[in-house]
Amino acid sequence: MAHFLLLTFYLPGHINPTLQFAQRLIRAGARVTFLTTVHAHRRMIKSTPLDGLSYATFSDGYDDGPSPTADKDLVWAQFRQRGPEALADLLRTLANEQRPVTCVVYTLLLPWAADVARSLNTPHVLLWIQPATVFAVYYHYFHGYDDYILKSIEKDPSSSLKLPGLPPLTSKELPSFIIPSAPLASMMSSFREQFETLDKEERPRVLVNTFDEAEPDAIRAVDGVEQISVGPFIPQEFFDGQDLSHATDGGEMYKHSRNYIEWLDSKPTSSVVYVSFGSIIVLPNNQKVEILNGFLESGRPFLWSIKPTENGAGTDEETEFWEKASMAEVRKEGMVVPWCSQLEVLSHSSVGCFISHCGWNSTTESLAAGIPMICLPKWSDQTSNAKLVEDVWKAGVRGKANEEGVFERGELKRCLDLVMGEDGEEIRKNALRWRELARKAIREGGSSNENVRAFVVEMTGEGGPRDCNGDAQKVNAKREDRL
Repeated sequence: MAHFLLLTFYLPGHINPTLQFAQRLIRAGARVTFLTTVHAHRRMIKSTPLDGLSYATFSDGYDDGPSPTADKDLVWAQFRQRGPEALADLLRTLANEQRPVTCVVYTLLLPWAADVARSLNTPHVLLWIQPATVFAVYYHYFHGYDDYILKSIEKDPSSSLKLPGLPPLTSKELPSFIIPSAPLASMMSSFREQFETLDKEERPRVLVNTFDEAEPDAIRAVDGVEQISVGPFIPQEFFDGQDLSHATDGGEMYKHSRNYIEWLDSKPTSSVVYVSFGSIIVLPNNQKVEILNGFLESGRPFLWSIKPTENGAGTDEETEFWEKASMAEVRKEGMVVPWCSQLEVLSHSSVGCFISHCGWNSTTESLAAGIPMICLPKWSDQTSNAKLVEDVWKAGVRGKANEEGVFERGELKRCLDLVMGEDGEEIRKNALRWRELARKAIREGGSSNENVRAFVVEMTGEGGPRDCNGDAQKVNAKREDRL
């Protein structure tokens, strides 16, 4: 039986999809060890134990989690310093216990995991938890297109860039880190290291959280790397019609927040706008107030998942936001909660639209639920994800901010009318079509389901475990037929 060791960054947006992939591997006949930090393991919701899945932890120096004021560079440095040693120790321990690892699967921004595995002669493969389109953009950038991209942006930021195998992309549709003036553009050094590590492989292979039907051209856009679609990473409970209340990581402190389901039950079909900007993005108070006023003026019911912030507490704008939120709840026009089970909400019959930052997890969940989106991307891959939603899949629209970067109430109404009004019929039909294609991909016989099974079978073929980045002609032949 193949034994995979999965390693990911400690943030929920990285842990959740990696954990879903672990479950896919187990259903394909493998066993999995999931390595993460002590803090990350503590905050994960404990669902029914899954046979074949075990956990291993290491301390990164922040077992109770980093404080809001902690130096992020120091937190990252601690993780990077202690992670390689923990991985090496675990690989040796498992080998000594006669449970050797068949393959290390690591996610983006952890290139050192490949170096550790290589030093111990352990097969390894990158699990890319963003879309294939974004992988291809980064690959092209680091393989000869950097000058073309940067000079084009400098000359005319609104011009369309043409990269092999991808739709035309403007600077606002590229991963934000590529733009030198964008926040956290320094992250490009980490991505560069990631792709330099991948270049060390003789025949590099990447497992991607997407499905063949969603990004057929992007999957084949990189000649030097074989991309294998294994997504979308949606909990099996979603497709089996089971309870979804614990399908995502919300933290123990929010388990009691369940009254939103009763509220949704009271609303007409496809009438509610669900709003969430993920676990990291903190909206300025003036933006929160503007969105809330837009809802109150539109008259559409809304469910907004948002954590109270410490940095804005006590300000007039923060007070205004929560006062108006309370008034909206009293009038039954809206509901604001500190956390909710996102898939459970998106699956509810009363939900008709999702306003999102367009993180890849949220995007694929919305796609699998058949809910059209209003995209308000902020950074990283979100800008490219919004491009896919609006222009490629035509399952939503991207909101336009004003010169100060604020999404105004009038623009909110415009987008809501485009998605939920009479003119939004085509968008809603497209969203439902993509729902069926996403579900088909991970069902028995679906493209992603078959790719995962083929990968596991290949790793446990005759003659023992194979190199994760080795020959895969048989797998490729079947995949090309589907594409």
